[in-house]
Amino acid sequence: MSELNPSKFVSWVKAARLRTLPLALSSVMVGSFLAIKSGTYSTTVIGFSVLTTLLLQILSNFANDYGDAEKGTDNENRLGPVRTVQSGEISKPEMRRGILITGALSLISGLLLIYFGLKSSFIPALIFFVLGVASIAAAIKYVVGKNAYGYQGFGDAFVFIFFGLVGVLGSYYLNTHSLPLIIWLPAITIGLFSTGVLNLNNMRDTENDQLSRKITVAVRLGRRKSVVYHMSLITIGWLCAIIFSVLTDNGVSQYIYVITLPVFILDLIKIAKIENPRMLDPYLKRLALSTLVFSMLFGIGLLMS
Repeated sequence: MSELNPSKFVSWVKAARLRTLPLALSSVMVGSFLAIKSGTYSTTVIGFSVLTTLLLQILSNFANDYGDAEKGTDNENRLGPVRTVQSGEISKPEMRRGILITGALSLISGLLLIYFGLKSSFIPALIFFVLGVASIAAAIKYVVGKNAYGYQGFGDAFVFIFFGLVGVLGSYYLNTHSLPLIIWLPAITIGLFSTGVLNLNNMRDTENDQLSRKITVAVRLGRRKSVVYHMSLITIGWLCAIIFSVLTDNGVSQYIYVITLPVFILDLIKIAKIENPRMLDPYLKRLALSTLVFSMLFGIGLLMS
């Protein structure tokens, strides 16, 4: 990267898109809380889980900034915040170096996570190494390259798998070396909420994405069906969380996370009424923060029960 003068540093912080980081934390938080509840956990493993997840999210953000600018998707018609490569704040060569460095840091952090979590288990360690490399590759290939899968409608699946299932199940397994089937329910919840954030982003940018040949799920579905799809993601996510609580039956305090439900419902109602796609932008941040608060209360409720 070039010399980090104050203005350049601000540009890199902007490219990291800090408002997306709470969402990335949610999956690790839920998996870690579940591990703590089980009585088998390591603060070192939890720490490296958090670090690795944040680095992967930043890597994904850098790659998105670079890939969409390279393909011309980031242009004057885009309704979201102006990105750094598009605006010229960070050059393409600088962003390529940023992607390389962040990818290397993600790999190092991931290797340390695997070492501290699975140093005596070769086969699981190998599986997690493959998952780690796949996570890095998926973060970059989302919009970078000729066959970027984000341009073919597979972005939702990536977010659901890596920022939901892998995040929750992986952080739980690295602590406990076990994986009960019931843990899949909260993992699905976080995966669906995370997918909801991406869907809002794609709903906001549908017109420009369509012109740029970025065929997202929102582009395929159209406005009305995208709203139904979004409501389904949030509703099924909530059902999975409540079913988990009912099946584990740890007492009333476990349901403390339900106090966030009105926020989710009110936002869904408002989103359904929005006609101007630009007005969807604040709801990305709201859903990301709501998911983080949900995750915190979900975990606190577990520990209280």
